[in-house]
Amino acid sequence: AGAMQSLRFISAEALVSHPPGAQQSLDAVAHNLYPLLFKASYLLEQSAVIRLLLERWPLEEFRLGPLLGPSADHAGDLRDRACRACLEACVRGLADHVLQGGGRRRLRVADLTGIRDVQVQRCPCGRALGRWGRTELLARTCCELQKQPCATRRPIEVLADVFVTAGNFEVVARALGPSGPGSLRVRCLSLRADSLDPGQLLHVLRLAGPRELRRLEVVHNVRLHAGHVQQLLAQGGFPRLVSLTLPAKAFDAPPASTPASDGEEPLLASIAWALSRMTQLTELHMAFSTLTGKLQTLLGPLRTPLRVLDVGNCALNHEDMTFLANCIHAAHLEVLDLSGHCLVDLFPATFHRLLGQAAPTLRALTLEECGLEDRHVGALSLALGTCRRLRELRFLGNPLSGRALRRLFAALCELPRLRCVEFPVPRDCYPEGSAYPQDELAMSKFDQQKYDAIAADLRAVLLRAGRDDIQVSTPLFGSFDPDIQETSNELGAFLLQAFKTALENFSRVLKQME
Repeated sequence: AGAMQSLRFISAEALVSHPPGAQQSLDAVAHNLYPLLFKASYLLEQSAVIRLLLERWPLEEFRLGPLLGPSADHAGDLRDRACRACLEACVRGLADHVLQGGGRRRLRVADLTGIRDVQVQRCPCGRALGRWGRTELLARTCCELQKQPCATRRPIEVLADVFVTAGNFEVVARALGPSGPGSLRVRCLSLRADSLDPGQLLHVLRLAGPRELRRLEVVHNVRLHAGHVQQLLAQGGFPRLVSLTLPAKAFDAPPASTPASDGEEPLLASIAWALSRMTQLTELHMAFSTLTGKLQTLLGPLRTPLRVLDVGNCALNHEDMTFLANCIHAAHLEVLDLSGHCLVDLFPATFHRLLGQAAPTLRALTLEECGLEDRHVGALSLALGTCRRLRELRFLGNPLSGRALRRLFAALCELPRLRCVEFPVPRDCYPEGSAYPQDELAMSKFDQQKYDAIAADLRAVLLRAGRDDIQVSTPLFGSFDPDIQETSNELGAFLLQAFKTALENFSRVLKQME
């Protein structure tokens, strides 16, 4: 694979290349060579050897991420290979270990986290097993083992990143339930939930154990309001939670609540208090929730400064922006999303101050659909000029001309650490008078030739400044999301069912009116 390899690793590759020989030799192999044999097997996709290694694993711990990462024997990083054959062999091997183990087996912890899901698989087979598929496989294996007599004396703790949807909810709930003696006990370090109803979410969260969770992502098709969020956060304090993602409209008042003065504000204060108890929390994603005038109530009580904050499309007002620019979080932010706010038009001084405060730490900034026009380029360039550590800038969906983009790119060349820029299709590539923000259909109808010419000009600006280290692109419909990609069929069916239910309700109301 082009990576530096030691003689030991080359020998390990030679051994695992012949599975029958490896099987015969394994009992004579020193225990400290098992990690080496595992990485060599993963690199060569020798799934039969991987399964055998896990069945006979002689060490107390098996940690997938560190085993696949760079080492003295092999400098290559295999953590972005979510190889289906290899990962299935790992889980099957763990099951074999439980069933065949006996008293001589020492494995106590199997950490299956650390895999990075990427768009293009580098493994030879090219077949990936995403986070949802890994969850499904592990859950089904646990359920099968619950029915089997096990040889091991104690359960093996399996650390996992769990992704649950309506499609695998039942099997995951069974797997997270009380395990039999000697089986696999799943410990959920991160939980992503999609297309569940609030009751299912709360149930799976109770089973997963809020006290263990490091990351909680509740996304897209989980319909929550502020009452649900309060219930969710009240479950267990989440003492280890580092990252929290909530779906759109999560801070809306419950449908039957009294007006805001009596109903919504106490809920918000209760949510803020629950967040303040999470002493490890440094990442908060609240995009597409209406937070007008609420930011200080929510973020003011937090005990730990946030490093990641997503308040895209949250209808922030001047009061919110003033709080954000002057709060403790501003000076610690590394990733910030302010999409959907007319920042330079409505809050020019506050926006400038916020970026000035965040400049020493800010690595990634997203300003999509912020109404940025040609007349704003000077002010935007000035505000960005302080962000010397910025590595990623995304500003899709803004009506900027090719000429304005050239001026902005000239300013971006001055940011020494900048490596990634996502810029909009220039306004002059669309029919005159096109409205912003655009829907997906309007966004895709532009003059490709004109775009290519302007994009070439922008790259030339970078080249002339010696900045060919900056990658530029225009991903029209957003960046690749492996979780959405993997579950797109299920989510599509979920949306169709939701649309059908809405039409039936509408039809019923019409009949009642008649």
